[in-house]
Amino acid sequence: MSEHKHHSQFRLLASPRFLPLFITQALGAFNDNIFKNALVILITYSATTSLEGIDTQTLVALAGGIFILPFFLFSATAGQFADKLPKPALVQKVKLFEIVIMIAAAIGFALENPIMLLTVLFFMGTQSAIFGPLKYGLLPELLGEDELVGGNALIETATFLVILIGTLLGSLIVLKTHGLAAVSVLCIGIAVLGWLASRRIPDRPAASPEVRINYNIVSETLKMVAFGYKDLPIFRSIVGISWFWLVGSVFIMLFPVFSRDVLSGNEQIVAMLLAIFSIGIGIGSLLCDKLLGGKVRDYYVPVGALGITLFSADLFFASDPLLATGAGEFIGIVAFLQVPENWRIVGDLFGIAICGGLYIVPLYAILQARSQPAYRARLIAVNNVLNALAMVGASGFIFWLTDEGTSIPGIFLTIGLLNIPVTLYVSFVVISTAARRLAKRVSS
Repeated sequence: MSEHKHHSQFRLLASPRFLPLFITQALGAFNDNIFKNALVILITYSATTSLEGIDTQTLVALAGGIFILPFFLFSATAGQFADKLPKPALVQKVKLFEIVIMIAAAIGFALENPIMLLTVLFFMGTQSAIFGPLKYGLLPELLGEDELVGGNALIETATFLVILIGTLLGSLIVLKTHGLAAVSVLCIGIAVLGWLASRRIPDRPAASPEVRINYNIVSETLKMVAFGYKDLPIFRSIVGISWFWLVGSVFIMLFPVFSRDVLSGNEQIVAMLLAIFSIGIGIGSLLCDKLLGGKVRDYYVPVGALGITLFSADLFFASDPLLATGAGEFIGIVAFLQVPENWRIVGDLFGIAICGGLYIVPLYAILQARSQPAYRARLIAVNNVLNALAMVGASGFIFWLTDEGTSIPGIFLTIGLLNIPVTLYVSFVVISTAARRLAKRVSS
């Protein structure tokens, strides 16, 4: 059994139970990031998309907030509908909505109208908020428990890779000749393909058709948080997942400044850092199924967390001395990699990312496998709310430490050290059990 299950994550790509959802999810994340980054580049470099009285930096920050806002507004309601109604049918409706949104985006790009494009961005965030409980709620309905780790590993790998590709693609083509038209056609085409893929997702009955919808998002969210807290493995998984998104957001947000002010790198170095991070998380995610043999366990969560802390600390020691020599001409990838000391920084970031993949995949699998089916989508929705809160918190965290005079390498070290108490809470059972076994062996 174990030999077969070790490879089940790749065999899932040929399964009609999994492949349609996998493609639907990957195309949706791809579209999100093409549009978001095309919009950010357009706002930054095109005078015709500026708003009177609002500077470009504020407008870019506003765009990020607009995309996150629907996760707070609609996740709780989306989770209820995902439990009450058949999920595959809801996914198809969400994907039809995405086509309409992308047509509106094409009109907004044609007019170069920032208000319309920001409105489209809000609706993109809305459909992502609705889709979240559906995709993660569907996985345990479509897969066996021994396939969940592999399924989540493939989903996370694809998500981070298409985020990378979408980020680069949207940024590179939008300002080219006919770039806006190219982005528009691409986004509409991807939305149509996503809808076609969603039609192949196998039918599943509603998990809890008797649910009465509570439209009070605050009370419903607090109710589900309290419900999840009663089951500590579930609650600890939610805390751990949200912490992962905070850590990841801190690194990704700081890459441009880290490249410029510490590594003396140009935009090529920023792209390289994003690539290292995305590929590393993908590798770590795929390793989980091999290491766990398809079993839903959190054995490697503290291992991944320890790696994040150690590599973050080494990143500090490797990059902090560069602050003194950070001024000067900006260099590209070739010149950067010709400096032997820089390979240590590449290795540290790659190590952080791989360990992040080892950390996050088991937590998603535990949340899906251990939550009660009748409440699963609502708990995942609460998790999405807390993830959004963590990503917003990452911005505040960076602002606070920067205001206190902490350097970019110092922020990396701080996040690595804070990772220790969070991991002790999230993986208390695994760590305490391992400690007791070690003490027993030493004493004997």
